[in-house]
Amino acid sequence: MSRKTRVGLVGLGFGAEFLPIYQQHPDAELAAICQRDEKALNRTGDAFNVDRRYTAFNQMLKDPEIDAIHINTPIPDHAAMTIAGLKAGKHVACTVPMATTLEECAQIVQAANESGLNYMMMETVVFSREFLFAKELQRAGELGKLQFLRGSHLQDMSGWPGYWEGLPPMHYATHAISPLLAMAESHAESVICVGSGKISEDLAKKYGSRFAVESAFVKLAGSDVSAEITRSLFETSRQYVESFSVYGSEMSFEWGQTQDDEPVLFQGEEGKRTSIPDYAHLLPEEIRSFTMQGVYDAGNEHLSFKQGNGHGGSHPHLVHEFIRSIQERRRPAIDHVTAANWTSVGLCAHESALREGQRIEIPDYASL
Repeated sequence: MSRKTRVGLVGLGFGAEFLPIYQQHPDAELAAICQRDEKALNRTGDAFNVDRRYTAFNQMLKDPEIDAIHINTPIPDHAAMTIAGLKAGKHVACTVPMATTLEECAQIVQAANESGLNYMMMETVVFSREFLFAKELQRAGELGKLQFLRGSHLQDMSGWPGYWEGLPPMHYATHAISPLLAMAESHAESVICVGSGKISEDLAKKYGSRFAVESAFVKLAGSDVSAEITRSLFETSRQYVESFSVYGSEMSFEWGQTQDDEPVLFQGEEGKRTSIPDYAHLLPEEIRSFTMQGVYDAGNEHLSFKQGNGHGGSHPHLVHEFIRSIQERRRPAIDHVTAANWTSVGLCAHESALREGQRIEIPDYASL
């Protein structure tokens, strides 16, 4: 494409983190913003000098001046908004997870296939500096043969919006599984999962899910490597962590125990803490600063940004990949088929836990 990609941003809580990145990306134009609360919409529009504003998503989709939309709305809205966006002729980026059911994942894959437009799931971990560092080690051959992969996402969701209350842990599992599948350069074929502990009845009745923790083993296609993931959302004491560890025959990378800990590199039985470099040099100069800072000041950080420690500097990398995939007329790194597989790992894992550890096959979305 010769001109800039014009983006409409939907949802301005966490979504506001992306506003200045689109405004400063050399190949993008922030064309419009959308939020149901008109007062909040106008505050954000005034703060970022965005003139075109919508309180209704369907009205934004009718705007011919918008090429792509970026969805940052509550999880239950992701699938319907994504499908509507693709059918309206817009490229779509959407925060995680892709959808809440296997049927919705299949519908999005079909909509993307039929439209020929780009869909990208904006999964932060695989663009974090920690992942980029581990992937660099792998590409240089320093890890040797991959032997085992482990991911965990432990978080206390108390006080978050009501739809989070009692959510099955594995229904929000992409932060834990995505770096493992991306390191293995494979997709998940099946999963076995068990639940552990119990949450309060008030929480459990919301989704019919009683487990405090869910742990799964994932079978990877065409690989002898196994991946393990663990998730918790309520009533389990632990500092917030989105982590992954990679065990190789020559070197292993293991996430630190706390947010202040540096990761550890192991060679044989010897381990040493290592500092992780920033990867802003991979980005256009105009947006490099956003790997180290967000929109919100220190006294008013969005909770997801604060708990996630800035999501590893991933936000400008996500924007750059989405925009460049459109400009270059290619699929993005986390396309519709990949996103459906990553999201379905968690959906199938929870079903396995409900069936006391029965192996559940993951749909083959590439064949749709």
